[in-house]
Amino acid sequence: MKTPIYDFVSDYIAKNGARLHMPGHKGRIFLGAEPRDITEICGADSLFEADGIIAESEKNASNLFDTKRTVYSCEGSTLSIKAMLYLAAMNRENKSERPVFVAARNVHRAFVYASAELDADVVWLTSKDNLSLCSCKISAEDLKETLSKQKVKPAAVYITSPDYLGNTADIAALSQIAHSFGVPLLCDNAHGAYLHFLREECHPMELGADICCDSAHKTLPVLTGGGYLHFSKNEIKDFSSDAKTAMAVFGSTSPSYLILQSLDLANRYLENGYRERLFDTVKKVRDVKNFLKENGYRLCGDEPLKITVNTSAFGKSGFELAENLRKNNAECEFCDRDFVVMMVTPENSDGDLEAVKRAFVSHEKTDGKSVAPKTALPVFVLPEKRLSVRQAVFCSSESIPVENSVGRVAASPAVACPPAVPVVISGEIINESTVEIMKYYGTEYVRVVTE
Repeated sequence: MKTPIYDFVSDYIAKNGARLHMPGHKGRIFLGAEPRDITEICGADSLFEADGIIAESEKNASNLFDTKRTVYSCEGSTLSIKAMLYLAAMNRENKSERPVFVAARNVHRAFVYASAELDADVVWLTSKDNLSLCSCKISAEDLKETLSKQKVKPAAVYITSPDYLGNTADIAALSQIAHSFGVPLLCDNAHGAYLHFLREECHPMELGADICCDSAHKTLPVLTGGGYLHFSKNEIKDFSSDAKTAMAVFGSTSPSYLILQSLDLANRYLENGYRERLFDTVKKVRDVKNFLKENGYRLCGDEPLKITVNTSAFGKSGFELAENLRKNNAECEFCDRDFVVMMVTPENSDGDLEAVKRAFVSHEKTDGKSVAPKTALPVFVLPEKRLSVRQAVFCSSESIPVENSVGRVAASPAVACPPAVPVVISGEIINESTVEIMKYYGTEYVRVVTE
C-alpha cells in the first residue's frame, strides 16, 4: 500500500531546501522529529480541504476499514466526537427544536462540551449495574423504551463502546432499535480501532453504527492524537459528504504532519500481516487472563486486548496493584479504588506480559472472605436538570469543596482524565448521591454556577 504523506515528506527532506515557512525550528533537530514536521506547503495538501496526498491516504484507510468514508483527526477522538455530533445535529429532522441526543451516561467529557457548543439537550440512559463510573450497560429494551417516550425525535443515539474498563455494548441490537425509530447510532469507539481486524465482526462499522470515532493512537502504532472518523456504507443519512466541514468547525488549522505521517504509515502496517500478529497477541492476552483467574483474580470486560482486574474483590485497591506493577517495571493504563486497567497491543513483548504475571502473583492477596467488606460504590441517583448544558458551561462559576456542593448547579463536568467520564453534568443540580460518588473517586472540588 502506498504511503503518500510519508513519501512526500521524505522527498522534501531529501531536497534539503530552504524552509521559508512554518514551523520555526526549520527542520533543525531539537527533539529529534523536526525534519519531518512540516506545514501545508505546496503539494502537502490541507487536512480539512484534502484533495491530494491526504485524501489519497484517507481513501487507503477507508478501504482498510471497509467504510463509506474515513477521515483523519490530529486531535484524537475529542475532535471526532464533536464532529459527529455536529453532523447529527445539522441533519436532524425538526430544525425548529433544539437538538436532542439520547446518550449512555458514561460519556467522555468531549461529549458534554460538544453538547454545550451545539446547544443540545441530552436524554440520559443509565445502567442498573452499579459497577463503575466508566461503565453503563444499556439493553436494546432500555433504548426502545426511552426512544418511544421522546416527544422530539432525537438527532442521534450515542454509545461508548468499548468503555474504559473493556466492556462492549451490543451495537448490533442497539443500532437496530435506533434505526427502527429513524435515528442514527453514533459510537465512541476510541478504544477499539483494532476491532475491525479480528476474525469475528466486532467493529461498530460492521455492527450497524452510522458514524464512529477511533483513537488510532490508543491501540495501533500511531502517534498520540491520531484518530479516525468513520462513516458506514449503510448510514441512514448522508453524513459523510460534510465530514470535512464538521471537522473544520472544531479542529485546529495547524494539524500535525507528524501525526498525519503516522496515520499514513499505519495503513501499510495494517495491510501487511497485522491480522496474524493481532490474532497471536489476542491468544497471549487470553492466556494471561486465564493465568490471573487461576490465581484467584476477578476480571471484567470482554475486550480482547484489555486486561481489567477487579481488585476490590480481594479487599484491595487498584492503586496498590498498580504500584506493584511499577515495582515490576510495568505501568498500567489506569487505576482507581476498584480496578486496574492494562492495554496490550502486538507491540508489547512477551516480557511485558510476564511482568504482569509476576506483579500479580507476587502481590499478597486475600480470598475476599477474610477482609472487612469494602465500602461499595455509592448508588447513582440521576440529578435533576436546572439549566441546559450550554447555559451552565457559559455561566460565571466558582470552585467550591465537593462536600459543600449539594443543591448547587454544576458548571463544568466534574471529571478526572483519564477516564474523563463525568459524575455530574453541567446544568444538573448536585445531589447527595453525586457528592458521595465524587468523594469516592477522590474529587475534592467542583465548579458550580455562581448564584
